[in-house]
Amino acid sequence: MFKRAVFNNLLKRITGPKKFIQVLAGPRQAGKTTLAKQLMEAVRIPTHYASADEPALKNNSWMEQQWEVARFKTRKDSGNSDALLVLDEIQKLPNWSETVKRLWDEDNFNDIQLKVILLGSSPLLIKSGLTESLAGRFELVPVTHWSYSEMKTAFGWDLEKYVYFGGYPGAVTLLDDIDRWMHYIKESLIETSISRDILLMTRVDKPALLRRLFELACAYSGQILSYQKMTGQLQDAGNTTTLAHYLDMLASAGFVAGLQKYAGQQVRRRNSSPKLQVFNTALMTAQANIGFEELVRNRDLWGRWVESAVGAHLLNQTIGQELGLYYWSKSNLEVDFVLVKGDKVIAIEVKSGTSGGTFPGIDSFSKEFKVTRKLLVGAQGIPLTEFLTAPASNWF
Repeated sequence: MFKRAVFNNLLKRITGPKKFIQVLAGPRQAGKTTLAKQLMEAVRIPTHYASADEPALKNNSWMEQQWEVARFKTRKDSGNSDALLVLDEIQKLPNWSETVKRLWDEDNFNDIQLKVILLGSSPLLIKSGLTESLAGRFELVPVTHWSYSEMKTAFGWDLEKYVYFGGYPGAVTLLDDIDRWMHYIKESLIETSISRDILLMTRVDKPALLRRLFELACAYSGQILSYQKMTGQLQDAGNTTTLAHYLDMLASAGFVAGLQKYAGQQVRRRNSSPKLQVFNTALMTAQANIGFEELVRNRDLWGRWVESAVGAHLLNQTIGQELGLYYWSKSNLEVDFVLVKGDKVIAIEVKSGTSGGTFPGIDSFSKEFKVTRKLLVGAQGIPLTEFLTAPASNWF
């Protein structure tokens, strides 16, 4: 069972006495639909599932019809009082939150015990529909990319395979044909998410720039790149504010993020050059078009992939948690990752080789800030396999 904690929490809510609205948001191929269907199989109350992602154009009348189907299953004269409704790709419906509020309030007035799970492709699109009308009526549950532990448990993957192929379970059947795998990642996941989940649902004045920024961020994952340098690389007249906005959109869609420099003051963090970081190393591999054996042999490139795998692990773990992820640099010194929880700060250095060496970046960082813990991942420190299987909150 993947996403076991999410599954168990939802199952507890469904089998409990209170009705609820749970909104599951996350990128494509994170397993939201599979998770919901497993819940439907596990519960004993009547269930109804419908998706707004089908070819025919959906509107709010469609939602009302699906809601009525689920309401019918709660009728006490048929021996049932509770039912579960699952609506997938909810963000595709215009003004969906207002419709949900109206139907939910009608159920409250008529004492209809309908429990609702809404699924959405990304927090960006879900939040765009979560107007004040649903305040206090829902709980947002993030569903992140598959972790190393989940891919290892489900498919028996080792560390090298996970670093190269990342965490997309739907692409596992294509591993024997690397060209098909890369095509699937590019067309079925990346292009579909950009064209259908971002460009059709939110205003993007320069879609070509957004796509090129995504490709650039994948190519430079693990590296610090100023917005001025990005503008030069992209050869576009777009200003730095536009690039920062587009990078935030790509982060909300679960693609790539721009980590800010840790400075102890939020205002200074936002003014720093971002460190680019993918949420899933499969995005790097597909864009780089590099073979598995070639990547493993190239120790410099392999080191970048390993650091990005650690960064992706930490980045996914911060979603929905009281954790912050940053980097730090000064002159030619750098700390790969800075993990923050409240007033506790953890400095993390990642090494893919076997030699530990010295770490002047962490030493310099520790002189400037109060550090709770210093971690070396890989080399002679915490084994990569152990770090990637441990919750980030465990280090505090």
